[in-house]
Amino acid sequence: MPLMAYDLTGRTAFVTGAASGIGRATALLLAQAGATVHCADRDAEGLEETGSLVSRHGGRARLHPLDVTDRAALAAAVTRAGPLDVMAAVAGIMHTSTVLETRDEDLDRVLAVNFKGVLYACQEAARSMIASGTRGSIVTMASGAVDSAGTGLLCYSAAKAAVVQLTKTLATEVGRHGIRVNAVAPGWIRTPMTDRHEPAEQLQAEAAMVRYSPLGRVGEPEDIAHAVLHLASDASSFTTGQILRPNGGVAMPW
Repeated sequence: MPLMAYDLTGRTAFVTGAASGIGRATALLLAQAGATVHCADRDAEGLEETGSLVSRHGGRARLHPLDVTDRAALAAAVTRAGPLDVMAAVAGIMHTSTVLETRDEDLDRVLAVNFKGVLYACQEAARSMIASGTRGSIVTMASGAVDSAGTGLLCYSAAKAAVVQLTKTLATEVGRHGIRVNAVAPGWIRTPMTDRHEPAEQLQAEAAMVRYSPLGRVGEPEDIAHAVLHLASDASSFTTGQILRPNGGVAMPW
């Protein structure tokens, strides 16, 4: 595939969860590919840093401090961005508790961010693309956790499984408009979310993930950003309704 297939010059991308981790790496890479990137996150300080990094690398970023669970705020930001070519719905949170320990507020918050926030982003992006006649790309963030059972991951895994179904369903509904909808399902990626453990526990957890990986390594945010770029670009113009697993197809629990 010619490198020009990955050129996003003149296109507009919107990335949620852009203040850190996979979202930041995705915003940087899409900007380096030529897109004007609209970055959204509730972490205003981290968002400013992302914007500075994009500018430092010669890219163009527009910042939208917001919570993805606020449908009105997200809709307003997408409207300000103008007709979208790409939506990368990356924002997500982690919560760990056993099934018996899970409280209503835990489940509600994780579902609000990890599913509803993605749903809102998909809805607004699809509306923007349909209204402008853009044959765009929507990329959601699933997880290897949907393929395996991990102690304490009920809320997270359930929300990500819902994202998988959302992705497949939306792909069937908007394909006739030339809009592609796909998901990336990362395994263990070294981000602030996975760095929540104590140092010793962190090393132990990463060592376990290395044993799962066919390449014998944990992932970096840039690994997933490149998968998003592929799905956002013309290089994947015949791909829709797919779940891309960048870990050799091995189920990688968080």
